[in-house]
Amino acid sequence: MANLIKNCRLRLGSCFNKFIVDQTKEHDIRSLMASLHPLSYDKELIRLGSGRDGGYLVPDDLEGIAACFSPGVADSSSLEFYCAELGMDVFMADHSVEGPAAQHERFHFTKKFVGVTTNDQFMTLDKWVQENVKDPDSELFLQIDIEGFEYEVFMAASDQLMQRFRIIVAEFHRLDFLWCKPFFKTSSRVFEKILQTHYCVHAHPNNWRGAVKRGDIEIPINMEFTFIRKDRVKAYDFAREFPHPLDVDNVTDKPSLALPRCWYSSYT
Repeated sequence: MANLIKNCRLRLGSCFNKFIVDQTKEHDIRSLMASLHPLSYDKELIRLGSGRDGGYLVPDDLEGIAACFSPGVADSSSLEFYCAELGMDVFMADHSVEGPAAQHERFHFTKKFVGVTTNDQFMTLDKWVQENVKDPDSELFLQIDIEGFEYEVFMAASDQLMQRFRIIVAEFHRLDFLWCKPFFKTSSRVFEKILQTHYCVHAHPNNWRGAVKRGDIEIPINMEFTFIRKDRVKAYDFAREFPHPLDVDNVTDKPSLALPRCWYSSYT
């Protein structure tokens, strides 16, 4: 997936008005955005972790989750620390660092990347979970921010494992390349896979890289999404308040970026 992003970048350059590669149809872009319109239900969203980058909004439905899996170690481990304080075992993995940014007795670190295969440097998400959580019925929480490799990780994950994640928080990168048809085909299948078992309950643009606009379609380059497994929701409506009161900018030295209206205008 990383190579696909690189190829799209090389062929598209910095201009999004003149495309050399096959373009995604506007209708398909709008359909994807509509499928990701956040829902609201009887659980309020709370903020886990930092008040800036590294903090995420999740449903207040954490009781009974046995373990948090968090591939990609950043400068802050605030969300992971909060999960550990709630009693979860927290598993982190990253081949590029020597350990997490903080320490906790419930932290477990593996010096590997998470990807589509298992070898000296990589492991699949399924393999990682199988090696660390012996109870196949335990509830899990996934937080993933791995700079574009999230697409291949989700594609490689088994349906059985996806069902075990009660909550998924994921940052998806380079969404501006949704206009590139090869990228759209792969990334949209990833979202379709997640939406088979989960509802989207929050979407937050990362203001670090801004957004691209084509006509009235504005796509943030990086976005954070929160998903809840469908069996946890008995009734729902479409969320109508954007940004959420608990949303904050990821960085302070860039312009604020709220969720563009085209991502939710069909239902408000």
